[in-house]
Amino acid sequence: MTGTRRLLSRLRDLRAHGSAPLSTLVQLVASELVSEVCSVYVQRPGDILELAATEGLNQDAVGRTRLRVGEGIVGLCAATGTVMNLPDAQNHPAFAYRPETGEEPFASMLAVPVRRSGRTLGVLVVQNRTPRNFTDPEVDDVETVAMLLAEMLAGSGATDGSPEGLAATVPRLFAGTPLMGGIAVGPVVLLRSARPVIRLLADDPKAEQLRLEQAVVHMQRGLDDLFADVPHNGRAADVNASREVLEAYRLVASDAGWLRRVGDVIRGGMTAEAAVQRVASELHDRMRRISDAYLRERLADMEDLANRLLTALTGGEPVAHVPEGAILLARRLGPAELLDWHARGIAGVAVEEASPSGHAAILARALGIPALGSLRGMLDSAEQGDDAVVDADDGNFILRPEAEVRRAYIRAQEARSAKYAELATWRGRPAATADGVGLKLMLNVGLSLELPQLERTGADGIGLFRTEIAMLARGSVADVAEQAAIYARVLDEAGDKPVLFRTLDLGADKLLPGTVTEEENPAMGWRSLRVGLDRPALLRRQLRALLLAAGGRGLSVMFPMVATVAEFRAAKTLLLAEAKRVRPCPGTLRIGTMLEVPSLMWQLPDLLKESDFISVGSNDLLQFLFAADRGTPSLYDRYDFLSQPVLDLIEQLVVAAKAACVPVSLCGEAASRPLEALVLAALGVTTLSMPASGILPIKAMFAQVELASFRSVLSAIRRSGGTSLREPIATWAREQGIII
Repeated sequence: MTGTRRLLSRLRDLRAHGSAPLSTLVQLVASELVSEVCSVYVQRPGDILELAATEGLNQDAVGRTRLRVGEGIVGLCAATGTVMNLPDAQNHPAFAYRPETGEEPFASMLAVPVRRSGRTLGVLVVQNRTPRNFTDPEVDDVETVAMLLAEMLAGSGATDGSPEGLAATVPRLFAGTPLMGGIAVGPVVLLRSARPVIRLLADDPKAEQLRLEQAVVHMQRGLDDLFADVPHNGRAADVNASREVLEAYRLVASDAGWLRRVGDVIRGGMTAEAAVQRVASELHDRMRRISDAYLRERLADMEDLANRLLTALTGGEPVAHVPEGAILLARRLGPAELLDWHARGIAGVAVEEASPSGHAAILARALGIPALGSLRGMLDSAEQGDDAVVDADDGNFILRPEAEVRRAYIRAQEARSAKYAELATWRGRPAATADGVGLKLMLNVGLSLELPQLERTGADGIGLFRTEIAMLARGSVADVAEQAAIYARVLDEAGDKPVLFRTLDLGADKLLPGTVTEEENPAMGWRSLRVGLDRPALLRRQLRALLLAAGGRGLSVMFPMVATVAEFRAAKTLLLAEAKRVRPCPGTLRIGTMLEVPSLMWQLPDLLKESDFISVGSNDLLQFLFAADRGTPSLYDRYDFLSQPVLDLIEQLVVAAKAACVPVSLCGEAASRPLEALVLAALGVTTLSMPASGILPIKAMFAQVELASFRSVLSAIRRSGGTSLREPIATWAREQGIII
């Protein structure tokens, strides 16, 4: 019998005779692991870690030795949720000396967090005199014991360190990130994890492996039924079109790697459900330390799958009734979970850990569910049935709103519905100002599920097709044939409307699995065209797919993150070389560049000779112009698009491009904001590309404006030299009765 199996067998014997005291457990672990010290620190209220049991340290220290979470190696282990494997702990900078413990003779230390349902309940520590790193099998054994210990601590007074909740009647406001705009008002429904694992230790590993295999088959069938049922629930167009997301999820579900790891844990002596929980916890701890936002989002997919597998193994909980207008609250949310809850009638979603690039966010937009993410601490304050408001327009989640606030949001919902009905009348009208200046309002899209928005909004075309989004959704770069099929469908849906394809903009916050890079400033690092030029085979493959997709039709391609004309020429050369090999060749081939890097402004004459069109990427341009990371909350409102430096740059570009007969458009958040759109049109940028939600409001706004009159007003405001241009422009708009 292996050491692990023997240890688990003895632990099973202890549990069979009732709840074993911690003192017995540490003696057993120290004996079986041949460790001179084994100690358990339990988390108490106030983020305090108390020595609750030890074998090898002074017994008088039990109940006396305390560390704050974050203090010492034990406190650091609890705070970070990471294993600390140290050959010489006392010389580690985080070491905190406690003389009453008598731990001076012991050099090596292994500290493992004791976690349950994603929360830390304590720390399990083993120590030896000999300076050394503990081996991987030893670490694995201690982690297994920590998992068993978590079940014991949950019922012995340990806390999870979560902040003390306020009284259930106190309103709370949380600021979050909008994932899908809209307003929802209703009672809270909390997303629960699968039922807790009761049986941890296995009597027959072979039988447990068979149970796992049967549960995997059951889970896969459930996913097939869920995805196949979508077209029959009135959600066919949007969700069927979002197959990229669902297929990526399905690929993860069938991946042999994590299931093989579950099998390894079962062979070590644990039940199938305990093994799933163990592997899910390992993945959670590993993935939550990844800095890349997109890869962290895959954690929600894995937890969703683990819960589904646990449900298949344990039978799950009965499906509860979902009240009308309910708002789903979750720590993380996978795409299949969202489909489940959407079918049950939820009206809104609030997620603690979610970003706009996540699978659940993509589906929320497809399903039209108001959704918010990045709501830290929300779940600690919420109770099942609490009233709540999701204001995904302004990014606010209000828990237990005052009665008048709730009524105000209900009125806002009604007004929003009426406004949409009114805006819908603009869909078939051309975009133009009151004095007859024509404009082109185009869409920013990245998935096939968004293509129906062309018809719904009456947009003039697609001004930015983000080719990387479908690749991120599927988790890899598709081959030439698969890419060509995606791009051909876009051109088919657009018909005679123009489409501007942006080549892969990977890097920074958009990384594929396996491409994590260590960069201090990833937004200004190895990304976008830099990746394509360094990996020309990747770029050529995409360019060939675009040319094939055109099938003799017109094709417009633009390159992102261009910093020099030489980079643009190199990319253009690759595209033209591929165009000579593909038949039929495009009817027309327009090659342009994004202008996001300010250095291009000092290369305009040469750039305008080479480029068929220029599209300003306002999001990146602003962060590079002001050296302000757009992902840093404290800098979010510090630098304004409606400022003299930005308007000077745009005006200089428009004047030079007009002289060279090169069209200029702008894509990015600025295009969808009424004041910014108005100023851009006055400067001569009359082609704007934006999310679908902006098309009709911007079209309605322009119809109220005489652009010639506003140009003179804007010139006067700029000459005044004020520090803020936004307020005087907004004041003028209000005085004219223009709805912004």
